[in-house]
Order: sequence, then structure tokens, then C-alpha cells
Amino acid sequence: MGIGVSLVLIAVGAVLAFAVHVTGQGFNVHTIGIILLVVGAIGALISMIFWSSWGGFGRRDETTIVER
Repeated sequence: MGIGVSLVLIAVGAVLAFAVHVTGQGFNVHTIGIILLVVGAIGALISMIFWSSWGGFGRRDETTIVER
């Protein structure tokens, strides 16, 4: 899951948790929103942790040794 997908999950979760008002029986929309917020936040955190090790910003030092 990348940063973009995580941000979409966070946005959809926030809308479901805070902006949608539903009355009725069945599943709870607010709970689904909170779950999507948490999953999106965890995905963004994991993506940022692995971003530095797979590329991202930063400098790589490569040394080539040629023996004769």
C-alpha cells in the first residue's frame, strides 16, 4: 500500500466517521470510518518507514574498487 492509497483511505474514513449521519439498522458507518482511518494511518506509517530504505529522498554512497 502506497502513500496515495493510504491518503485515500484516511479521507474516506474521515468522511464516513465525521460527516455522514445515518439512522437505521445494520452495520455502523461510523465504525467503518474509524477502521478505515486506522488502516490508512498504519499504511502511511509503514510506507514512510520503508520509503527511506527503498529509495525516496536521501543520498546513496557507492564505492567501486578496481583491483589490478
